[in-house]
Amino acid sequence: MTNTLSVALAAIIIGLLVADWQMADWANSLFLARKFAELLEWVAFWR
Repeated sequence: MTNTLSVALAAIIIGLLVADWQMADWANSLFLARKFAELLEWVAFWR
């Protein structure tokens, strides 16, 4: 991964997080974090 690509990807992620904060008060990020935690538990079960 080049530096330009990594900076662009970081800017996109930060922009999406700021948009979620402004428009939805972290609702979407919280939903994704909860679903990711459930996925980690499910994957750990199959370990």
